[in-house]
Amino acid sequence: MSKELIDAMVNMREQQAIDLAKRMLDEGENPLKVLELCRKALEIVGKQFETGRYFLPELILSGEMLKKISKMAKPFMRQDVKENAVALGKVVIGSVKGDIHDIGKDIVVFLLDVNGFEVHDLGVDVSEQKFIEAINQVQPEVVGMSALLTTVFESLKRTIEAINETGLRDKVKIMIGGGAVDEKVKEYSGADAYGPDAVAAVKLAKAWAQMQT
Repeated sequence: MSKELIDAMVNMREQQAIDLAKRMLDEGENPLKVLELCRKALEIVGKQFETGRYFLPELILSGEMLKKISKMAKPFMRQDVKENAVALGKVVIGSVKGDIHDIGKDIVVFLLDVNGFEVHDLGVDVSEQKFIEAINQVQPEVVGMSALLTTVFESLKRTIEAINETGLRDKVKIMIGGGAVDEKVKEYSGADAYGPDAVAAVKLAKAWAQMQT
């Protein structure tokens, strides 16, 4: 059923994808696995978009499928997560300026939320100033930045430099992620760490939040 779910999402068969995901969840499949399959499918869609085989409507539809499946998966995640009276910590997150992709970011937001974090999602195409304003207002322990395209690595670096110039850099830990992000991009941008997937991002956020307590 895993292959069928990926295939349905990649080929824009929305109802089939939703029905398959619901069946997997109802039959006891780990919701994290279901979301990981969605991520793999949307990674393929993103590559099709970058090569000109898919266009904005397909990108939007794939994102809508993810949101609907995430909504279905959330109650199953809640069963395994202890509700916390106080949030583990605060996270500000967004896709950097020039990047309109929210697929990977939305999965990270979802997992941070169900794991007890107070998440402030700034959306996509987020300017340096908007990140700075959010850090000042929210006072998070963690800032997450998504950069799916190689063309926005400069924007990623400039955003972190701007945070440093305002004197806020020492007050937050910055993690980055995205399909093309790796250790070299982390070093280039000045981030503290990069997460290869959403689960890694949650682990980083938990470790950093614990350091603050």
